[in-house]
Amino acid sequence: MAITPLKSDRLYRESSLKHSDITSTKHLAPLDEIVGQDRARHAVEFAMSIKEKGYNIYAIGQNGLGKRTMMMRYLNQHWQSESPVYDWCYVANFHEARSPEVLKLPAGKGNELKKHIEQLMGKLANALPMAFDNEMYYQRAETLKNQLTERQQNVLQGLSETAEKNNVSLTITPQGDYQFVALNGEEPHTEETFDALSHDEQMAFGKVIDKLETELRGIVRQLGEWESEYAEKQKALDEDIAQEVIATQMAPLKKNFADLPDILTFLDAMQADMLEHLDIFLEDSEEQAALAYAALDKKLPRRYQVNVLVSQNDAQAPIVVEDSPSYHNLFGYVENATFKGTVFTDFSLIRSGSLHRANGGVLLMDAIKVLEKPYVWDGIKRALSSRQLSVSALEREVTLSGTVSLDPAPIPLDVKIILFGDYQTYQLLQRYDAEFIELFRVTADFEDDMPRTESTEQQYAKFISSIIHDSHLLHCSRSAIARIIEHSARQADDQNRLSLHSADIANLLRESNYWAHHANANSIGALHVEKALASRNMRVSRLRDSMMQNVENGVTLINTHGTALGQINGLSVLSTSDYSFGLPNRITATTAFGEGEVLDIERSVKLGGRIHSKGVMILSAYLASLLGKTDTIPLKTHLTFEQSYGGVDGDSASMAEFCAIFSAITEAPLRQDIAITGSMNQFGEAQPIGGVNEKIEGFFDVCTLKGPSNTQGVIIPEANIQNLMLRKDVVLAVEKGEFHVYAVSHVSDALALLAGQAAGFGPDHTGTSGLLEVAIDKLNRQRKRQKESSPPHSH
Repeated sequence: MAITPLKSDRLYRESSLKHSDITSTKHLAPLDEIVGQDRARHAVEFAMSIKEKGYNIYAIGQNGLGKRTMMMRYLNQHWQSESPVYDWCYVANFHEARSPEVLKLPAGKGNELKKHIEQLMGKLANALPMAFDNEMYYQRAETLKNQLTERQQNVLQGLSETAEKNNVSLTITPQGDYQFVALNGEEPHTEETFDALSHDEQMAFGKVIDKLETELRGIVRQLGEWESEYAEKQKALDEDIAQEVIATQMAPLKKNFADLPDILTFLDAMQADMLEHLDIFLEDSEEQAALAYAALDKKLPRRYQVNVLVSQNDAQAPIVVEDSPSYHNLFGYVENATFKGTVFTDFSLIRSGSLHRANGGVLLMDAIKVLEKPYVWDGIKRALSSRQLSVSALEREVTLSGTVSLDPAPIPLDVKIILFGDYQTYQLLQRYDAEFIELFRVTADFEDDMPRTESTEQQYAKFISSIIHDSHLLHCSRSAIARIIEHSARQADDQNRLSLHSADIANLLRESNYWAHHANANSIGALHVEKALASRNMRVSRLRDSMMQNVENGVTLINTHGTALGQINGLSVLSTSDYSFGLPNRITATTAFGEGEVLDIERSVKLGGRIHSKGVMILSAYLASLLGKTDTIPLKTHLTFEQSYGGVDGDSASMAEFCAIFSAITEAPLRQDIAITGSMNQFGEAQPIGGVNEKIEGFFDVCTLKGPSNTQGVIIPEANIQNLMLRKDVVLAVEKGEFHVYAVSHVSDALALLAGQAAGFGPDHTGTSGLLEVAIDKLNRQRKRQKESSPPHSH
């Protein structure tokens, strides 16, 4: 049965929007979600609806699928958290400075509390010194002082009078000590006058002075007690005055936070601490103030500050994206400060991390970046398992150092973590981390493509409109929308699918917008999209152009006219990081005396990959089933890719290799103006391959360089018809009959087309003679010659 080439309408599927009533994206409502990702969206909705521990999300998919965009749009527009959102603050622990306490406040109340406390400190800094700098205070303090002085003077006066009765004077030394001195009349004895006294007189003075000194010691102890009583009374006076001032100034603050018991408890503790440390409000010396500022136990402004770690502007659950998930960025840290050579830290130097800011909401991160940072993954698992967030120094976690640091109270953690990653990372975590599946129980699997129907094309048009609105680009005309949809189908390698790589579509729109602006157009048209695609291909096609130049110069040997024995043009795809293109390869086969083996030269020299070697083995099996059912094939076949130095892999050349081998065996020449691609199974059936568009276009370009003819074309597997989205120039050449695309379901059809005669085997074989009969006849003659040339066996 003759094989007819495909018609041009099967080589490219135009968008149905070309015939719709859509005029431009200006009249299309943008989508509020990523198109075609229903499976992933349902997974996210499910995970976000469950509050139990462990229902975090791992989003699987290649880069550019719009995973983060879809998540952000869903969370911003559709997700409502049922949990309240709080502000978190660290404040001083007045009993243990190394263990700051944490305060939980309703959203927005943290900064309000901080502002009120700062205002309170400012008022107290003025009010307290004024309260101690007035006549009433001075009078009360003076009264206490006078009472002490009077009591001291009275008791000392009595002692002095007793001493004078015994001719002894009570004096005070320059050092402030009390001293008894014997009197000589009204003047103190000198050493000479005292030595002139009789022994009995000296002894009498000694006894009197000893007795007076004993009495003095008792009085001194009593004076100390009186001074302590005075200090207590003075302190009580100061506290009474300060208590009145502080209570008056703090009353509005307590009233404002009356519904928050934890805040009232903190304010009460602060008030009590202020009364104990009134000196830090009343110190006048700058040096004393500086020391108070730098010390850990007393801080002039710092001791009563409020460190607002997290402040939520509204009651909406926070959505945080962390692009650099280092340990400090995630879990926060404690800063150190230096003051006059002293390094210190306190609760006011605690800094928040992304987990603090996302508490009560969602944190989005890239999985690979998380795993790249030291200690981060362990910290995340620990936080999710304990549902607590501790700010601890990383240095203390990873060293044996006993450095003094803060130990802040932990914060309760209620957060959903969404990790973005590829399937390989997901498998590694599943295999090597038993905790992973317990903490990330929901997988959001993102599709690479979606079905292409009239309704999905309408959705895709709205998706294009959403990108244009988000990026503030020129609007697309109907023809531009249709061209982008067709490009998407090309990217999906399927007429009936659309690529969901939204990043690629967004980049194409931006580049098309540039060319539209460059042409001073009011909107993006199909020509601007074509210009953007052509410009992109030109930027990345240096390797393709270099190889095409080798073909044109004759460095790479390719025939596109005539016929050749044991020689065929196979098709391959070469890829760089951002560009793929097709190029024909000459495949040759030769035969020699042997026992039926097919020697794959690529495999022998280790330039052939495993899949290519498998393809050669499969075609060898089918060849043996055709030619070696009754006896060994008396030939050895050598098979190779000519001028291939970088390695060959894939089985898409197995049909071409089979045809080359059959040509070498039957000595039937093959057409060089037709290239072929496709793999085959052990029954000779053609199997689909990848990169079919690039392969066809690659041979078309070579034919154009070497000299086109109306007989040139390409053979592809029938199953690949649905993958055809060829360039417009190739489609036009097919339409004019200048190039041909043939689709086959069996290798026998390809062999018949290439050799110009029936294969003689295959599902459509009707019993007529063909190449199989020729091959069998040649092999039988070869077997006969071998038997005749073999020496007789001796018995």
